[in-house]
Amino acid sequence: MTASARNRLGRLWRDWLSPLAFALLLTQFGATAVRVDGVSMLPGLRHGETLLVPKIEGWAHTLGVGTYGRGDTVVFKPPRTAAQEWTRTYRGLTLPWAYRPYLVKRVVGLPGDTVQVTQGRVTVNGRPLNEPRTTAYWNGACHDTTSDLANTPPITVPAGTYFVMGDNRSPGGSLDSRVFGPVGTADIAGRALASVWPLTVPRTATPPCKPEQRDGPQQWNPRLLRSGG
Repeated sequence: MTASARNRLGRLWRDWLSPLAFALLLTQFGATAVRVDGVSMLPGLRHGETLLVPKIEGWAHTLGVGTYGRGDTVVFKPPRTAAQEWTRTYRGLTLPWAYRPYLVKRVVGLPGDTVQVTQGRVTVNGRPLNEPRTTAYWNGACHDTTSDLANTPPITVPAGTYFVMGDNRSPGGSLDSRVFGPVGTADIAGRALASVWPLTVPRTATPPCKPEQRDGPQQWNPRLLRSGG
């Protein structure tokens, strides 16, 4: 290869290929932002919050390095067999193909765990799940204790999958592993690390069974997401 050709290749790499390679690495192995749509994660997360999801952790777990923990907030696609989760609509537009939109839920059961819901109370391996914030919030609002989703048979989580649930325990508040079953590691994009937007939210999250309160004290919203909310 001549010196002139090497110089042209060097300029091509510097001006075009290296920025593209960096952008590809950033989008595939860096971090992404995911918006919470709906109230299935109340009171832990609210509609419209934007979450930061590091992608490299999701890739590592897919390759068998590390695992998700109970209480982690994860972003995932529902199982392919969940026909009710496929859609052709995106932000009001009809698409020529069907896809599975990403969901945001909390890890409740790890591989090998047995999960059951009885009168709205979640048990894991026969012990009540420790979720004081969620329990206190819904006990004071519209806690579902009578529906089929509030009373499920015991399910043992298969290897390589996780049982996920929304924090919303009101009637029909969350469609999750109680409906479509455990979620495979390969379908999990990653763990939500932090909520970064909006900057402020009402101090009290209004449950769906009560009139929405738009006024009132505000609180700072950006925060790291801890297990259990």
